[in-house]
Amino acid sequence: MTGRTKTSRSELARLGFAELSESLERLSALESRFGSDLPVSVGTWPALWSSTADPDGALRRLERLVETHPDALRPILDDQAATERMVRLLGASVGLGEFLQRRPAELDLLLAPATEPWTQAEYTDSLTQAVDGAVDEAARMRLRVRYRRHLAQIALYDVLHPSPTLAFPAVAAGLADLAGAALDVAVDVARREVPFPADQVAATPLSVIAMGKAGARELNYVSDVDVIFVTEPTDTVDTERAVRISTRIAIAATHVITDLAAEPALWEVDANLRPEGKDGALVRTLDSHVAYYERWAREWEFQALLKARPIAGSVDLGERYAAAVAPFVWRSSKRPGFVESVQRMRERVTDNIPDAEVDRQLKLGPGGLRDVEFTVQLLQLVHGQDDESVRVRSTLEAMDALTEAGYVGRPEAARFGPDYALLRVLEHRIQLRRLQRTHLMPVDEDELRVLARSSGLATGAAALETRWRSVKLEVRGLHERLFYRPLLSAVAASDGGIVLTSTQARDRLGAIGFVDPDGALRHIRALTQGTSRRAAIQRNLLPVLLRWMAEGPAPDRALLAFRKLSDTLGESSWFLRMLRDSSGAAHSLTTVLSESAFLSGLLERFPEAVAWLDEPDTLLVPRPIASLLSEVRATTARHGDDVAAAASLLRSVRRRETLRLGMAATLGRLDVDQLGPALSDITEATLTGALDLARRDAPDGLEFGVIAMGRYGGRELGFGSDADVLYVYRADGVPPEAASRAAQGIVRELSRLTEDTIYPFDLDIDLRPEGGNGPVVRTLESYGAYYARWSLTWEAQALLRARGTVGDDALLRDFEHLADRTRYPASIAEREVREVRRIKARVESERLPRGADPARHLKLGRGSLSDVEWFVQLLQLQYALRVPALRTTSTLDALDGAVAEGLVAPEDGERLAAAWRFASRTRSALVLWSGKTTDVLPVDRTQLEGVARLMEYPPGSASQLEEDYLGVTRRARQVFEREFYGTV
Repeated sequence: MTGRTKTSRSELARLGFAELSESLERLSALESRFGSDLPVSVGTWPALWSSTADPDGALRRLERLVETHPDALRPILDDQAATERMVRLLGASVGLGEFLQRRPAELDLLLAPATEPWTQAEYTDSLTQAVDGAVDEAARMRLRVRYRRHLAQIALYDVLHPSPTLAFPAVAAGLADLAGAALDVAVDVARREVPFPADQVAATPLSVIAMGKAGARELNYVSDVDVIFVTEPTDTVDTERAVRISTRIAIAATHVITDLAAEPALWEVDANLRPEGKDGALVRTLDSHVAYYERWAREWEFQALLKARPIAGSVDLGERYAAAVAPFVWRSSKRPGFVESVQRMRERVTDNIPDAEVDRQLKLGPGGLRDVEFTVQLLQLVHGQDDESVRVRSTLEAMDALTEAGYVGRPEAARFGPDYALLRVLEHRIQLRRLQRTHLMPVDEDELRVLARSSGLATGAAALETRWRSVKLEVRGLHERLFYRPLLSAVAASDGGIVLTSTQARDRLGAIGFVDPDGALRHIRALTQGTSRRAAIQRNLLPVLLRWMAEGPAPDRALLAFRKLSDTLGESSWFLRMLRDSSGAAHSLTTVLSESAFLSGLLERFPEAVAWLDEPDTLLVPRPIASLLSEVRATTARHGDDVAAAASLLRSVRRRETLRLGMAATLGRLDVDQLGPALSDITEATLTGALDLARRDAPDGLEFGVIAMGRYGGRELGFGSDADVLYVYRADGVPPEAASRAAQGIVRELSRLTEDTIYPFDLDIDLRPEGGNGPVVRTLESYGAYYARWSLTWEAQALLRARGTVGDDALLRDFEHLADRTRYPASIAEREVREVRRIKARVESERLPRGADPARHLKLGRGSLSDVEWFVQLLQLQYALRVPALRTTSTLDALDGAVAEGLVAPEDGERLAAAWRFASRTRSALVLWSGKTTDVLPVDRTQLEGVARLMEYPPGSASQLEEDYLGVTRRARQVFEREFYGTV
């Protein structure tokens, strides 16, 4: 090239061009056409191109306009200001470039200076004038062309504004007003098109209610417009006729906006927020809407109504609709579980994002626009019930109102506005690029570069990516900063101008699930007041901790327990450091405190156990039995002269290790198959230490043993399980009477030394020969004689779980050999099988507590633990002598052996095992939740919810837990009745 336009590739690169060779050729072609007076010369007007989002694209689209519409373009190129507007618009929007290409008559819009968007009334007048009474295809084309002309004008204002984030509120409001005008004119067109008498159509009111971003006047460039249609009868049109006519008008108006036509559709009209959603009537009367919201609406529907405003059609009817539904909106936060349901809805939105899109979502992803909007709406709904000043629709206006009223701190609000505006500007520029509805950040580096230049938020792709991710991280913390931190202002002076009164704080605490907001405020005050380092750290931590507590099933319990822990450990440097530096440990602590009264109580005795949460992989695992035995033996050896002190330490070890397992189970680090053996090991270690103390004065030559029975024998203990045992002794050189007295003394000492009022340790000996009438301890020979001569079938059945566990090894092994002769008979007579079945039926009818629902009893109910255990034990009595796999004290191991041997069908085995595991997990979860031993699945929804959370169900799963338990036990019962009783 020659003359003033001679340009190098390096200069083009400096100005932001990427397609250097192609753009040089285009510039050369344009100069050949226009000569040295080319108005868009890079050489004479470099600033034009350096300020353009996509110089290559703008030049490419300009070349097409020159080629196809030179005459229409000439006035633009003759006007320097118009030329700049054209290039900037073409560089920002491929979609609007295509619009000008197919509608060259609209190029003259570039001759007028860019101004702030008009009012809805002004847009309505313009669109009405353009349509000029037309219908069908002509109306659609005229409306859409004029709409896009105004859209281009709004885009020009946006693109040319020196600060896109400051321009955003006006742009979003203008887009909403333009959409409202389009709907208003579309309704007018529809009234001319529907096949009803003109007088009836004119007499039928229809109001279009904008929801979502349209209702808030913060619409995107390309967005579904959420609406609700409302009508009502009049003096000349009854209800049925009004609904019928207005429904046809609503459908026709939607088609005006969305039908295929010469000019493309504008956007989707989405009426799915109406009562009953897609299944509900498209149009309802005002009275029908009110009746629905009074009786049937769910929490999310009230949140959606927060943005509702009349946007088209009958203004009077629309305003009456808004006034009628407003009370439902502002009362909604009083509904039980409201905040929890709103938060769950937000989580569901995130969970439904495709995995490939989560990291690029501007709108729905973590740190995206929805995080901001949900938080602001939640605050409005909680405080708007009493404070009308926060009842506004726009997100930014709502934030200003919340800040002015003192519900949000000014430092937080100062970050909120820029963050939200930045995300919205990115969303706008991405959509403006091709006039397509999308909320995904580009992946392509060239597209990111264009977005950076278009938004003015960064100098290049990498810088924009960095800035966006920084804002995402900040936004993710908004919920804690905006919702929870102001709670502290109710009890302590704080910075930022937050002035949350006690009443307002109580409202907020009650909304998030605290049953006793006054008590919660007292705890917060106690934790945060003062100038100590502890109080300062607590003030920083509590907003996050309160959120986590509120997400649990018992926030009041969690806060009280946390206060007690803090009172005990508050000055400990490691405790404060762990809370401050380990979010994982702090979150785990709130989970434990909220979900388990049992563990909260034990933590009061062992507050230092909180440190385990900081190293869960090594400290929240069951200790090996060898390690436990080593500790208890060292304890008894060290304190042998002080039996009371030694026994106290043994009880302490048992509580501590049970606490370890409870914390691991609550946090999902220990399943039921691991829990049983681990609790059995703790029991064995405790009894080992206690026996060492109890037999300290026993005569030499006296062997003593503890035989584990029942679930302890099967290594299947749960939290709160009794330890079923038998006691056996053997004397070598000790007179029988002296040996008997010594053995009974050992039994009494075992009971005394293990007695624990804090965490009861029940040694149950009811499975001994002759039951409650038999001696508490026998010699091995006495057991042998009894079982050989007098043993009943139930006693042989009980021995199936017998396992030598504590005491003299030789005696324990000899007892097991003796038991084998009784529990593994060569054969079992049919009358004995009938006797087992008879006793089981009797247990079901007589031992079930009065009034207990058989379907809900975890131990004795239908399809529960006893069904599975009796079924397996009958198989063991029948086949264990010839099937080695059945010679085990473990219920599930024996069941697996029966399946492997073909005695039980695999599907039946899976059903029985599933029911046994489910019932076992539920029993332990009930103890953890309540701190009490119970065998009945609760009916109370709060208790069920707590148990469900412990069993790793998501929030709000009380009914699902109930359904799952009843289902799994029903299926197990079917197997049991068929295979045990022989019924079909």
